[in-house]
Amino acid sequence: MAVSKRTIMALKSYQNQAEVLVKNYLLADPFIPYTSILGSVFFCKMLYDLSQLVSTLYFRSYNALTKIQRIEWNNRAISTFHAIFISSLSLYFVFWSDLFSDEHSGILVTIRSSQLSTFSLGVSVGYFIADLGMIFWLYPSLGGIEYIVHHSLSAIAVAYAMFTGEGQLYTFMVLISEVTTPEINMRWYLDVAGLKRSNAYLINGVVIFFAWLVARILLFVYMFYHVYLHYDQVIHMHTFGYLLVFAVPVALGTMNLIWFAKIIKGLKKTLAKKP
Repeated sequence: MAVSKRTIMALKSYQNQAEVLVKNYLLADPFIPYTSILGSVFFCKMLYDLSQLVSTLYFRSYNALTKIQRIEWNNRAISTFHAIFISSLSLYFVFWSDLFSDEHSGILVTIRSSQLSTFSLGVSVGYFIADLGMIFWLYPSLGGIEYIVHHSLSAIAVAYAMFTGEGQLYTFMVLISEVTTPEINMRWYLDVAGLKRSNAYLINGVVIFFAWLVARILLFVYMFYHVYLHYDQVIHMHTFGYLLVFAVPVALGTMNLIWFAKIIKGLKKTLAKKP
């Protein structure tokens, strides 16, 4: 019994030490950006390995893929998880959280941040770093120059907002566009699984059309309208942050319009094949 009590006391001691470590270091304000980025990169690697294991055991079509297709399969599993995580939190911060509410008129909306918002952005930075690494390593198998430009601009803008605390609201508005990523990935999965002529593929195309229209076209219009209404606050941002508020959304918005035209073209082609 004495040994058991000593063991319990030792476990509680280790638990207390771990809690102190997490509270005072890993989740302390100065360390949140770095721990969230490193943790995200590590988690991406873990998700890749988990996807590989689960897919090998439970998806027969996975084992029939080429090596590069299996790599992309696992890579898309990571991007899907990240998209669900960051788009959910972005929607929360933009539309439901009090952090960026106009009622808090005492602090400029362009410099508001919290531990959770900073941590969330760090997770995205870690993902973009990990994904860029894979894109460069296997270039151009996982994406061409447009993916490099998109990820690089996103990583720079998100990292700036995370480290400085400036423009986090507009960063989250742009990150809501990640809500379209799971549908895009599902379309790829259906394609490699030989289900390109299925009803699921058609429904997926329709969902992508509406999701893209709302999250990557209309929402960008809303963002610029919000900037216009709060320009008296935006003008007080540092020069680099001020430029990012305009340059990055314009560049990404232009790319979104180009991709949207391709989505419309693909949807028309799919609908034309249906009886």
